[in-house]
Amino acid sequence: MKLSLIKKIEIFLKKIFLKILLIGNPKSNNNQLVKFDSNSKILFIRLNRIGDALVSTPLLQIIKKNLKCKTIVLASASNYFVFQNNELCDKLIVFQKSLKNFVKLIHRLNSEDLTAVVDLHDDISTTVSFILALLKAPIKIGFKKGNESLYTHLVVKLDTQKHHIIDRLMEFAKFFNVKTNSSDINVYYKPDQKSLQSAKAFLKKSFAKQKFLLGINISAGSQARFWGIRKYKELINSLIKYDLNILILCQKSDLAKAKEISNNYLPIFYSDNFDEFAAMISQLNLLFTPDTSIVHVASSFKIPMFGLYVKYNTEDVIWYPYKSDYECIITKEPTLKNISSEKVIQKLIPFLEKYLYDETTTRV
Repeated sequence: MKLSLIKKIEIFLKKIFLKILLIGNPKSNNNQLVKFDSNSKILFIRLNRIGDALVSTPLLQIIKKNLKCKTIVLASASNYFVFQNNELCDKLIVFQKSLKNFVKLIHRLNSEDLTAVVDLHDDISTTVSFILALLKAPIKIGFKKGNESLYTHLVVKLDTQKHHIIDRLMEFAKFFNVKTNSSDINVYYKPDQKSLQSAKAFLKKSFAKQKFLLGINISAGSQARFWGIRKYKELINSLIKYDLNILILCQKSDLAKAKEISNNYLPIFYSDNFDEFAAMISQLNLLFTPDTSIVHVASSFKIPMFGLYVKYNTEDVIWYPYKSDYECIITKEPTLKNISSEKVIQKLIPFLEKYLYDETTTRV
């Protein structure tokens, strides 16, 4: 109870302090286009998780490609590696959680003489709100989401129940007068060559013959999305009759579960290094996964994907792969535990066979 009360007081004080900071901030909400040149510097703020970073890459790539100005990304410690490729930004800054580091960050960003700041967050973030309020950039851009006083320019937020998160983020491109072609829009992630070579070497060692490669990822962001050892075993047993290679993928924390599922029969690839994991995903012919961040990696390589989705207490569009063909099962419950293996197998088999028997499908 004491911690809960302290947290409530902290939130209350933050809101009061933020209101004080906002006094005198620009409130024009003028949505006229602004011209940017080679001297302009644009800061994009994208904190939070890996998936949040991945869905931001299409916009960043198009801005970097079409505008001559300098782009900077402020990322979190949990997603910064997504932006390390220089095709996405000129400079990458990692947000560090502490009051001392926060003060240093604001000083550093203000010394950049920023032309504009873009808040890519779909929802209101207290941390981002403080950053926006303290930055001296003359242009501050964000979604219309209930904190309009922070911004000088607003971007229309498309209906979350009808539009993919990437389509919603691409609305920012209109402000920069950058024309987009839907065929060119996709998640951008490029694994390091060392990770790719390691993935290929692992597959060569694990499988005697090159065949259609199905990757079954058992790890997700929470235990609520772990489907269950017995169900994964039943799924794999239903696939044994097919002429294909099956690879189990997981994080190190799920290795014991993966070994129980494999029972020394299927190879297991495990890694907590995102680049290594993404490199392995790029080698698959089809991916099975309950994890939404990996869904976006599959999209970047246009790999067909079968997903298990938890859509609990929300009507928002699921984070399906933007450019990959996909099939899925969605539960309205808070966990995957009531999705039967029979239901998954019945829906997966025709989807798998469509690609397994397609002669044009790439073999690893």
